[in-house]
Amino acid sequence: MYTFSQLLLRNIILALIFILSISIVSITMLSSLLESKANQHTQTIKLFSQQFNISEDELQNANNVAKNLQQLSNYKRLTVYNLAGKNLFSFENKNTGFSIPFIEPEVKKLNINSLALKIEYQLNFNGESALVITFILLSVVLSLFLVVFAAVMSTKRHKAVFNIVSQQIKRDLTLIDQTDTKNLTSNKKVLEIPELKQGIADIKALMVQQLENTLDLEQEAYIDHLTKLDNRGRFVQFYENKVIQESPFKFGVLIITRCSELQTINQIHGYREGDNYISHVANLIKQAILAYPDGNLFRLNSSDFACILPNVTLKEAENLTKELTILFNEYQQASDLDSVAYSGLVSFDKSKPLGELLALADTGVSIAQTQPSNSWYSQIDTDILQKSSVNYGNQNWRQEIDSVLENQRITLLMQPIQPTGRNNKVYGEVLARFLNSNDDMLPTASFIAMAEKLDKIISVDKLIIETAIKEIINKNMLDHSFGINLSPRSISDEHFMIWLERKLLREPKVATRLIFEVTEYGLQQNIKTSKRLIDMLHRVGSRITVERFGVGLTSFKFFRDLSPDYIKMDSSYTRDIDDDKNNQYFLRLMVDLAHRLSINVLAESVESQEEKHTLEKLFIDGCQGFYIGKPEPL
Repeated sequence: MYTFSQLLLRNIILALIFILSISIVSITMLSSLLESKANQHTQTIKLFSQQFNISEDELQNANNVAKNLQQLSNYKRLTVYNLAGKNLFSFENKNTGFSIPFIEPEVKKLNINSLALKIEYQLNFNGESALVITFILLSVVLSLFLVVFAAVMSTKRHKAVFNIVSQQIKRDLTLIDQTDTKNLTSNKKVLEIPELKQGIADIKALMVQQLENTLDLEQEAYIDHLTKLDNRGRFVQFYENKVIQESPFKFGVLIITRCSELQTINQIHGYREGDNYISHVANLIKQAILAYPDGNLFRLNSSDFACILPNVTLKEAENLTKELTILFNEYQQASDLDSVAYSGLVSFDKSKPLGELLALADTGVSIAQTQPSNSWYSQIDTDILQKSSVNYGNQNWRQEIDSVLENQRITLLMQPIQPTGRNNKVYGEVLARFLNSNDDMLPTASFIAMAEKLDKIISVDKLIIETAIKEIINKNMLDHSFGINLSPRSISDEHFMIWLERKLLREPKVATRLIFEVTEYGLQQNIKTSKRLIDMLHRVGSRITVERFGVGLTSFKFFRDLSPDYIKMDSSYTRDIDDDKNNQYFLRLMVDLAHRLSINVLAESVESQEEKHTLEKLFIDGCQGFYIGKPEPL
């Protein structure tokens, strides 16, 4: 039921809308009327001036004109000048009354050539304005009266209805209290009051709806939308409620499984394939965990899954990871991937805090990644975090990276970029893959990430460049162009810049066939250093591509401060471009601007014929992606 204040507020709002509408219409009509009368008066003065008797004395003419004009209309101001601008007559009405400021009539100027006079006047429309104001005030008073009257009547009506319902409920409850068990049948009839039954049913329906809404919100908060698994929030909640507190779970094993190829798949094949990859890995883990009825699977983040096996020993849990390795190997062969996922295991009991367990399992994953594809590692030494070898996993990676650099265990692939026109000059992007001592492929994304973390990325970049130049010379591939990625850390290192310039100067034929790719973010970190890099590359005959263009906040600064040869649009702009009108418009603007500056525009992660066709219509110079071509050995 509405309260009096609610009804009053609602009616006041309606009244204000009505008053505002009346005011706008009235003032608009008044303004139009006054303008019409002013124009009509101007025509009247012109006709009047043609019939006026001319005298020799211009002052007398001015007074006569003013006197006759005042008889024609009511003026607020009236001034008569001669042609030289001398004031011959001046009148101003001090008692004009109330006027509406924003529709006050304009000051008119008129020349009477036959009398050699100029007239400047402003009509007095205050009578019409007062009439409109009076009408508006009457509307306000009437509206306020209706507002109060309607609110009072509505409140009385609601109170009357409420009193009737209250009295009916009281009578029904009295009948129920006074009836004994012998009159059970009659009681049922009393309870079967339609209004009361409907009210109870509505309350029950509302409670059910609220419960459903609560469950939906909880599901959205704790369920991963892609895999439909419980997320990290539910994982923490489960460990605190089911493991640490009193429960049948006395001990168990935590397994962290990391999808090692997610970043590579997203960059090369597109995010759609990345989602398919994550979903497939999740299904494989679900399949393997079926043998453990109490097992629980969670998705911690974009690439990590966590599995809790309650009341299972570490030895028993290793059977699960062995099964996972078999499943991952089959998926790897079927999907032509370098690897699928790596796992780290650690046992726990009620005394182990969750943060410590996650750190131990993460160390196990890092160690597993230095072993053959899809390996697992059991972290038996649970005291490792208290020892000086806290970076045990990092040390394994350091040894593995040093081994790769020393023995040059690297293989190069090339993914083509297809030109969209015959005259478009593009190239193929060189992709590096790294091998361990058993010639098994190391996870590329993890290798690069650990190389950056351990300050080895400059040496890795040098190895890739040297290997690429050797391959190009040995295979006599000087009729092709090749793109090589540079890390932001390398381009900011002065010693690397000197090394790269000397290397390119020693191989001038190869230098002209190389295009170095640097991310937009890497170039933005130091514009001065980036400018020096680009100038050096152009000086030796090489070119440069700004990779993942469009993700930064200052992308257009590159067109003013730098002179890249190519820009490669980030996949977020090219993905589903055939259905995204906003991205189509943005890309069209970028292409127009880049072409005016002789910069070629490339698109990556092109995954379908529709995307390729749309990009061609936007005059993109080249397309790269899984649909265009897979990486092949160089």
